[in-house]
Amino acid sequence: MQEWTALALDTAKTRGASFADARVVDLRLRDLSTKNGEVGTLAESESLGLGIRALANGCWGFASSDVLTREGVQACAAQAVAIARASAMAKRADAEMVPEKAYVDTWQNPYVKDPFQIPLERQLDLLLAADHAMRRVKGLTLAETSMQFRRLEQWYASTLGSRIHQLKMQSGAGIVATSFVNDEIQKRSYPNSFGGQHQLAGYELVEALDLPGNAQRVAEEALALHKAPQCPEGERTIILESSQLGLQIHESIGHPIELDRVLGMEANFAGMSFLTLDKLGKLRYASDIVNVVADARLEHGPGLGTFGYDDEGVPAKRTDIIKGGLFTGYLSNRETAVAIRLRESGGTMRAESWNRLPIIRMTNISLLPGRWRYEDLLADTDDAILMETNRSWSIDDRRYHFQFSTEIGWEIKHGKKTRMLKNPSYSGITTEFWNSCDAICSRDYWTLWGTPNCGKGQPMQTMGTGHGAAPARFRKIRVGMAFAK
Repeated sequence: MQEWTALALDTAKTRGASFADARVVDLRLRDLSTKNGEVGTLAESESLGLGIRALANGCWGFASSDVLTREGVQACAAQAVAIARASAMAKRADAEMVPEKAYVDTWQNPYVKDPFQIPLERQLDLLLAADHAMRRVKGLTLAETSMQFRRLEQWYASTLGSRIHQLKMQSGAGIVATSFVNDEIQKRSYPNSFGGQHQLAGYELVEALDLPGNAQRVAEEALALHKAPQCPEGERTIILESSQLGLQIHESIGHPIELDRVLGMEANFAGMSFLTLDKLGKLRYASDIVNVVADARLEHGPGLGTFGYDDEGVPAKRTDIIKGGLFTGYLSNRETAVAIRLRESGGTMRAESWNRLPIIRMTNISLLPGRWRYEDLLADTDDAILMETNRSWSIDDRRYHFQFSTEIGWEIKHGKKTRMLKNPSYSGITTEFWNSCDAICSRDYWTLWGTPNCGKGQPMQTMGTGHGAAPARFRKIRVGMAFAK
């Protein structure tokens, strides 16, 4: 495949590009689901194509093609340069980039079982077994299961001299039980809502989740929620379990630190950011115990934001985002790094596929573990509400005011988990919320959650991100009753 990237780069240089990079991407997808004992989705697709960025006359141009012939690749590269020249007619300033080295390398995430080598029948049997186990619980309205697999192989090259080959295997699965009684809907998901758990791993991840073994409990909790009391309203202490905290990180830390949003270069999907440049190194984002990193390195874990190199050939890196509560870093690329006088890119440029322009995307944005044992955290809490598994969320276009609801809550009284609560929700202001954090559980309770469906850009790109978190406690939070009658 590198012969096509080399041809694209040669053509771009011949046409006058001062810099160019090209990616050939071979993408394979498999999607399975069931609904009430019937197959809902059974789809598999493949695509192969090339995308090329070219810098000419101080402006960028991008073009893509799935015609991988000599003529097709040359035409694609020529079009990228032509778009750059046309864009230069309306430029305000020349694009600048921080320096980067050339790399020749191969990278692949580790996995044990290739999910595409597992027969479809075997995968469907597992989903149907979980589906059946949920429907055995009398009164359940809807049982749903799903699996998703993604294999992305990419060949990258640039006029700097980089030649990089990467292979990423992604797997995920989950189940949902929904109960509809009178005019009230309650649901429970496992191991997380909106598709379950996803990581850079093989089919071994799905097997480890044991969907059939958790199905009955999930269905029973969905039904039990109808009889549970409503979550109380008012100012309360809350404890968020790790998956809900992962989404809180995604929305109120991950998106606002994207430097293209901050600079006004991207606002098409979900707006801009309250984290203006004057806040870097000065804003007290959170309490002293809060430390957040953006880490794309494999040693951080098999997150959906893990890779060897980003899509402009920058090695995976770790960036301190919040250190001891202080705001210390953005997600940057080679171009936006210039705006904040960084010496190098943060390595966050990624594209959904060959036919999309790379843009700044979250890597693994994770809350580092604290020191608390989970049992000790509960024992230390006199009166609180434990909230688990996201149900819905809303946040403004600057990522400052938010509201989240979860599928289930639990009352904590005198250090013990007592009765179930339904329709829990909480709201707040981003910096006030994170400054209220006074306890974080240790590495033993930390999970790197996968979010496979983060949308950004126009045309929109759906990308996977990772968020590591352990259960944490927050004081004086506004708590309400989402979906209350």
